[in-house]
Amino acid sequence: MSALIIGLLVPLLGTMLGSAFVFLMNGGMSVRLQKSLLGFASGVMVAASVWSLLIPAMEMEADKGAWSVMSASVGFLAGIAFLLAIDTLTPHLHIGADKPEGLRSHLSRTAMLALAVTIHNLPEGMAVGVVFAGAANGVDGISAASALAVSLGIAIQNIPEGAIISMPMRAAGNSRWRSFLIGSLSGAVEPVGAAVVILLSAVLVPLLPYMLAFAAGAMFYVVVEELIPEASGGQHSNLSTIGFALGFVLMMVLDVVMG
Repeated sequence: MSALIIGLLVPLLGTMLGSAFVFLMNGGMSVRLQKSLLGFASGVMVAASVWSLLIPAMEMEADKGAWSVMSASVGFLAGIAFLLAIDTLTPHLHIGADKPEGLRSHLSRTAMLALAVTIHNLPEGMAVGVVFAGAANGVDGISAASALAVSLGIAIQNIPEGAIISMPMRAAGNSRWRSFLIGSLSGAVEPVGAAVVILLSAVLVPLLPYMLAFAAGAMFYVVVEELIPEASGGQHSNLSTIGFALGFVLMMVLDVVMG
């Protein structure tokens, strides 16, 4: 139980640590650093989706032969559709953008920025929850150690994400503490989402392959829709590519070594 609690909270601690950078840095984050960190986060999420979610989902259905890919495919597409619906319906504003997305609302700019990050973090919480659920149910390819590896990998990529959120908040005129709290709270959805997935898995064990792939699809949506466009646009896109490679390799190594 203690390992589970630690696994659920570690990603949030990563976000809080990154958000605390607002107390250490006076100026805004450079474009080069931001693109490198966005690329790194993308690499971690893609590697976690493939190694820790999609492959175990297919291994669970290995007895079905060629049809073992079916549940992973359905779950993956469902995850994409779920995030697409949330992205379309929820009023939110991406950092650096002037025009909000989603349904029209009278929410403040700060609230819509926070919602944008919440949408981003929800799939990560789902991924952590479903791998711990898989480990608890004895899924081949998912051990308690590999579940912790996913949690640690998400936490590592949450550190730069926390900074990417809190520092623009500070630059926009918010106090250091307010910027830190907004950045930290953006990661609060992760342990909540993970806990909900774990509770659902207790009664939906036969659907675990679909749930694993669902989390992968949700994470891929965030990477393709948000992270990669932000990282590759404009100058210094080569830095985001290097960051992606480093993030992907780090998550892959963590999964293999700890799995």
